[in-house]
Amino acid sequence: MVIGYVFALTAALLWGVSGTLAQYLFQHHEVTPEWLVTVRMLMASAVLLIFPLMQNSKAVFAPWKDKKDRVRIIAFGIFGMLTVQYTYFVTIKHSNAATATILQYLGPVFIAIYYSFIEKRIPVVKEIIAIAFALLGTFLIVTHGSLETLSVTPQAFWWGIASAVALAVYSVLPINLMNRHNAAIVVGWGMLVGGISLSFIYTPWDVPGIWNGTAFIFTGAIVLFGTALPFYLYLRSVKMVGATTASLLACIEPLSAAAVAVVWLKVSFGIFDWIGTVCILITIGLLTKVEKS
Repeated sequence: MVIGYVFALTAALLWGVSGTLAQYLFQHHEVTPEWLVTVRMLMASAVLLIFPLMQNSKAVFAPWKDKKDRVRIIAFGIFGMLTVQYTYFVTIKHSNAATATILQYLGPVFIAIYYSFIEKRIPVVKEIIAIAFALLGTFLIVTHGSLETLSVTPQAFWWGIASAVALAVYSVLPINLMNRHNAAIVVGWGMLVGGISLSFIYTPWDVPGIWNGTAFIFTGAIVLFGTALPFYLYLRSVKMVGATTASLLACIEPLSAAAVAVVWLKVSFGIFDWIGTVCILITIGLLTKVEKS
């Protein structure tokens, strides 16, 4: 349990910083989210698969031998890994790393709704309260308390909601695979499937942007420390402590992303944004208590 907690917290910190690095690349080097997502998944998949391949090649290819596992890997790669990364980075492009991360962390609400549906039960009181806090937090972040104006663009809002749904899918979809196969192998194949799929639309060799030493360093950091390592750690955490608990522990990601964005990139983050963030963190806490009760 303790190791699972540490894995989730570390993944959250790395994700929070990498989101801010991506925002810097979008704003100052004209890198596109589509290219960055494609390249980060292809390169990170190579990092995650090459070491297990050298140690036990049979285990690496084991998920492809079972028909159900093949379908799960492909579904996870496209609807989980690819979707959660693409929607998140597009939200950053239309807003900033802090706002994108906070909106994505509405994901546990959709996880709770999903489990209520498959368990054929009405949401309990704590779940209803949690959803109310989530709606209030989202309202404050998006409108800053005024119904007449929006503090984020409609594109940022809807892409942010899509990223929250994608986070829920990403958290739930690979659980069966993780119970049968090594986490690094599952994540590696998921990234490879997602990267190849997106390559048919956005070719990785058609490189956009303005490149210098900083751009190369930031891109490498996003691939290694913002993709391969945290995705592996988070899914290991999901396997150890459950999807909703892992989401709770990873809730420091919005705080780390906001802090780095405000201090480094001078992103405007006012009182309504912080109150909205707290509301969403309360949501995750309530949902975790529901899961444990």
